[in-house]
Amino acid sequence: MALTTLSTTVAEPQAGRVDIVIRELSGSSRSQARGMVDHGCVTINGLPCENSADPVVAGDVVALRFDPQQRYREKKKGWDDRTFTINYEDDHLIVVDKSAGTLTVPTDRDDVNTLMERVSIYLNHSRSKRRAWLVHRLDRDVSGLVVFGKAEHVATQLIEQFKQRKPQRVYTAIVAGVMADEEGTFCCHLATGKNLDRYVTGKSSNTELAITHYRVVRRMADTTLIEATLETGNRNQIRVQFAHAQHPVLGDPRYGKELATHPRWIRKRIALHAGTLGFEHPVSGKAMLFESPLPAAIAKFLAGSGEGR
Repeated sequence: MALTTLSTTVAEPQAGRVDIVIRELSGSSRSQARGMVDHGCVTINGLPCENSADPVVAGDVVALRFDPQQRYREKKKGWDDRTFTINYEDDHLIVVDKSAGTLTVPTDRDDVNTLMERVSIYLNHSRSKRRAWLVHRLDRDVSGLVVFGKAEHVATQLIEQFKQRKPQRVYTAIVAGVMADEEGTFCCHLATGKNLDRYVTGKSSNTELAITHYRVVRRMADTTLIEATLETGNRNQIRVQFAHAQHPVLGDPRYGKELATHPRWIRKRIALHAGTLGFEHPVSGKAMLFESPLPAAIAKFLAGSGEGR
């Protein structure tokens, strides 16, 4: 078996996830690149790379030793659950992809099969006497990345990062109408009504500052694909702000319902996905960056949409 060795020094434009660098270096697919990591083919600065989500910065040396004739498959996870898939896990925390339609935590109605419950069951299955400690939430009908601590002190440190607005949180959404500006920022105050709906209002002691930066990714005939980066993380923040701007998220039954209805969006979920999550590892201090591919519902809608103006 003849092994090939390739290496590269990461340039500034390449900084990001190591699996993207591996793909460029080897000309392989995304799954093949992840498989190479799983099979111990990759090092960063001479040290073994154990996760395809590991970040690399300019100046890092990424090396790859592999058999070009071999198909390197990702190692299968020993758990199957409709509410989530595992994106990353170590001894201290777990990052999962939440399915749309799943509550993050129980409400006052003692809901079952919440994300926190299902992840806790998984942790007990893989290692006894473990539970998932809540760090942050996603709305029920939103899919994407959520991190849990495996111990209270780990979750507490992560929560503090969120309070200080340190984590990187980027969402992808399809919103109603064609947005005019290429990018912008929503900065307002949110309050909660008696029916628990959120709304934009003036600053007071009972309101929360909400800041969302957005950019247009693609304009279609009557909808827009956007990326929204959270600076603050309040409940329903993206949904309320885009609805207030007359561009509600498609399928949203709560905010801008009439405009959010679209003949080709037939899913019960809303067209909002938490696709990027970055934070500092609370134990090692290492920068972590995770990405989640677009869910099938959003990808299918985009595939059937023409370009707009």
